[in-house]
Parts: sequence; structure tokens; C-alpha cells
Amino acid sequence: MSAVLPAGQATRGDQASRLGLWFFAGTSFLLVTMAILAPLLAPHDPNGGDVLQVLQPSSAEHWLGTDASGRDLFSRLLYGSRTALLGPLVVVLVATTAGTALGILAAWRRDWVDSLVGRLFDLVFSFPSMLLALLFVAVMSPGLITAALAVSIAFIPAIGRLVRASALREVNEPYVQALLTQGFGSFYICSRHVLPNLWPVILAQVTTSFGYAMVELAGISFLGLGVQEPTADWGKLIQTGQGSIVRGYPQESLYAGTALVIAVVCFISLGDILATRKNGGHR
Repeated sequence: MSAVLPAGQATRGDQASRLGLWFFAGTSFLLVTMAILAPLLAPHDPNGGDVLQVLQPSSAEHWLGTDASGRDLFSRLLYGSRTALLGPLVVVLVATTAGTALGILAAWRRDWVDSLVGRLFDLVFSFPSMLLALLFVAVMSPGLITAALAVSIAFIPAIGRLVRASALREVNEPYVQALLTQGFGSFYICSRHVLPNLWPVILAQVTTSFGYAMVELAGISFLGLGVQEPTADWGKLIQTGQGSIVRGYPQESLYAGTALVIAVVCFISLGDILATRKNGGHR
């Protein structure tokens, strides 16, 4: 049972939600733009080192200093955003496609197909997502795409269950029965009518999953099973910067970690706001 909020309080809450939506959406757009324009914005070659410029502090030439190999940190952070965003993009594309298809199929059939899909989701859920991803990457060769596909498998059940729950309500709507009566096929009804009505729910879940996928992939790169040297990646920068911390130079890990936290908070918060607005302001 939900309480009715006073008009003034409801208006302030809606304004705060709208401001949060614009802030996090704008910040996320800025991160994506920086990643796309990295070749134009980076002042130096991200993989080009200089043994005479090792662990240099911030300067006019190197805005954020250099790492232990003499590489420009600002350029590596810019290029690192490309892999940090590309990996989660692969995750949400694969997981959303598979999870949405399985969720709608289970909701539409509701018989042994629904039970089978549910058991498959339970099986994947029984393994911690990071452990499942590490096992997959360990069997296959390390790399960004391999790690992204591994994380995708772990993300399919979360999206699939949410889609199934929403699709169950949708397929019981009168218009679905009317379309069936008119002789339209299952695939046509699901793809042209049911799926479009699920996009708000799917978009909110995808945005949140994007943020969590960034954390998972950064962790895999940190462990050395994701992006490989010399390619720049935020998770890899945190790992390689560890050796410089004991030498009194924490900038590499600090900058990469800060960038990762900002990006993750933006995408997860954006997804949470979208989900709240989809539910009419109540979670």
C-alpha cells in the first residue's frame, strides 16, 4: 500500500529525479564522446613510452604525468575509456538479445518451455558471475571480447527474468487475444506488439547492467585475464599502477580508479532513475 505524497513534495521529488536524469545522462554522454574522440583529444601516443620521462608529475607537456614506462597518462586514460565502454557494450548487446528472447519465449509458452528456461536461469545464477567469467576466460584465451562474452553469460538470467515478468503481464492484455483471434502468428505479435511495450523496462535494466559490466570487466583486466598490454584499459591501469604506489606515485591507479568509479556511478544511477520513473516514482 503506497502513501499519497503532498503535491509540493511530489513536485520536488519529480524535479530532483529530472535533474538527476539530466546530470547522469549528460555525464554518460560526455564519457562516450571522449571515448569516440580519443584519437583527436589525446596529445600523445598512448602506447609510446620514453625512458627519460618515467613517473613524471603533471606538467604542461604531460597533463596527468607519465607512468613507469614513460607513457602519457592522460592519453592512456582517454584510450582506456574506449575499451572500458566497448566491453560492457558487447555484454549488454549479447545478454539483452539472449535474455529478452528467452524471457518472451518463456512468458508466451508458459508450459515446459517456461520451466526449462527457468531452470537454465537458476543454473547460471548458482555460480557467482565473476567466477563464471573467470572460468570461461581461463578456458579460452584472455582478451577483451572473450571476457565480455564470459560476463554476458552471467548477465543473461537477470535480464531474462525481468523481461519474463513484464512479458507475462503484457501477453495477458486483451489486445493480444484480439490479435490471436484475427489470425496473427506468435512471432508477429511478440516482435511487433509485445516487445515494443517492454522497451522502457529493458532500457532501464540495460543501463544498470552496463555499469555492473564495467566493474566485472575491469576486475578481469585487473587480474590479467582481460585487456592485455600495451592496450590501455582502466582496469589494467589500476593493476600496472600498483607497482608505482610503493614508489610514492599513486597517480596511475588513482586516476584510472576515479574514472571507473565516476562512469559506474553514472550508468547505474541513470538506470535506477529510469526504472523509478518507469514505475511511476515508486520502487
